[in-house]
Amino acid sequence: MLRICRHRRTGLLSPPLDRAPAGMVSNPVAKAAKKKPAKTRKTRSEDRKVRPARWLLRQLRRATLLAIGIFALAISAYVFVNPWTTPYMAQERNRLGGVDFHWVPLDDIAPVMARSAVAAEDANFCDHWGFDMGAIRDAIESGAGRGASTISQQVVKNTYLWHGRSWLRKALEAMITPAMELVWTKRRIIEVYLNVAEFDEGVFGVEAAARHYFGVGPENLSALQAARLAAILPDPKGRSASRPSKFVQRRAASIRDGAATIRRDGRSRCFED
Repeated sequence: MLRICRHRRTGLLSPPLDRAPAGMVSNPVAKAAKKKPAKTRKTRSEDRKVRPARWLLRQLRRATLLAIGIFALAISAYVFVNPWTTPYMAQERNRLGGVDFHWVPLDDIAPVMARSAVAAEDANFCDHWGFDMGAIRDAIESGAGRGASTISQQVVKNTYLWHGRSWLRKALEAMITPAMELVWTKRRIIEVYLNVAEFDEGVFGVEAAARHYFGVGPENLSALQAARLAAILPDPKGRSASRPSKFVQRRAASIRDGAATIRRDGRSRCFED
């Protein structure tokens, strides 16, 4: 039987509201409304678990895009602006209290100096896109620890990155080198290379090196002097251009012949035309 209850204030009789009369179907909307908060609580709990991972991924993407943007800007800027310092140069400046560095345009450097550097470090400089695949294969087959790095790779390392062996630096070098080759001319690459390369402890660039070793300006370097400067580039702190060891003398003679060869066969055309 239907229970009748009296309303406390009005005195009217009404069926109780706490449960439905027998035989009546309960309201599905009410049930859904009652279950909704539980579902919402579960969703919010799941969101709290996922949110830190999503935040970390967003930050990682932003950092990656920022790094790409910075390098893209630096690569584009150095097409027109001369680097006033490098990470390694700054490190040596802090360690030594100063460095000898003076920028000089390629037009004010004896052409034989650029040819000597190419003959010593990267004879196929004009023919590759940043990586000398033939030299890399030869280095792998011979097991050599050095010899496959191109002048373009060395410019990236010297200008944008740090010295030392690490997979991170190598990975960044591999990514930046083709981009630089795409934007810079070969003439610009060799110009920057000769200006930021280390020739002795605290001596950076061919202008400072020419005066440091021979007391002449870079425009007056002879073929022998240029070859000796190029001969010390792999180990500038352990070799001397003004007091060359027997090894440096032999290497300089080979570089001098190589510089003449690449001039004759046209492998210097990309930075001399």
